[in-house]
Amino acid sequence: MAKRTKDEFTRDWIIENSVEILSRYEPGVLTIRALHYQLVSIGMTNTLQHYKRVVAAMEVARWDGRVDFEAFSDRDRSMCGYTHAEPTNLEDKQDEAKQQVRAWMRSYGKNRWENQPYYPEILIEKKALEGVFAKPCAKWGIAVGACKGYPSLTFLYELSERMRDAISNGKQPIILYFGDYDPSGEDIPRSIGENLEKFGVYGVEIRRIALMEQQVIEWGLPPAPAKETDSRTANWDGLGQVELDAVKPEKLIALLDDAINEIFDQDLYDELIATEAEERELFQAELKRYVEEDL
Repeated sequence: MAKRTKDEFTRDWIIENSVEILSRYEPGVLTIRALHYQLVSIGMTNTLQHYKRVVAAMEVARWDGRVDFEAFSDRDRSMCGYTHAEPTNLEDKQDEAKQQVRAWMRSYGKNRWENQPYYPEILIEKKALEGVFAKPCAKWGIAVGACKGYPSLTFLYELSERMRDAISNGKQPIILYFGDYDPSGEDIPRSIGENLEKFGVYGVEIRRIALMEQQVIEWGLPPAPAKETDSRTANWDGLGQVELDAVKPEKLIALLDDAINEIFDQDLYDELIATEAEERELFQAELKRYVEEDL
């Protein structure tokens, strides 16, 4: 990596080190804030001034081609839907349809959690980190949602309905929570549980997976002063505010996998897969019959 000159973290230093860091991740996994914390981990000062310098440097680097425009995710600003304006090609549509038929023939699968005792969901404090959690959660077949701080009443109501349904289906609902290490980050899980009970949903287990004080110490994460605007700061005796963004994505994914493995019964899953193989043959046979006889 490039060396810093004196104690100044110049634009060139930021860009050269950022290019090396970004090369380790798929496009869209990191946010600029997460990149800032990785630069802090190799020596840059953790200040608002330096964060703004990173933002400015990444704007320059993207315009001059040293960093790809798709390098960062920005999930707070996104479009819904797609405007289809390209000419329609009949042969392309036919090929697409054939691919869809082949995909449907292979598509049958049992729901991963249908015979598990738990019904899990992942809640994260920051929407910006959905890009880190989306792929591993999809692998596990688990829903992930961003609270964006304290969740709204609408978010909580919809959550309570899913938890209620899980209980009625004989499942133990569990929420695995990932949030900042600060007064609010510690309090949000309590608030979620309290509001679920207000909706008449009891017995939901909420596990705070990150960030914890021991993790901050063990990983040497850079703390910043707790937000003065947070009313809970006065009664909080923590080390100082540390954002979840400060944790490298690979560590967050490892924490997620470990937490899920604690509640996932592999023997039950093996039984499910055996049943799935038998039912897939019946599924494919019926699709073939339908195509040949009923279409």
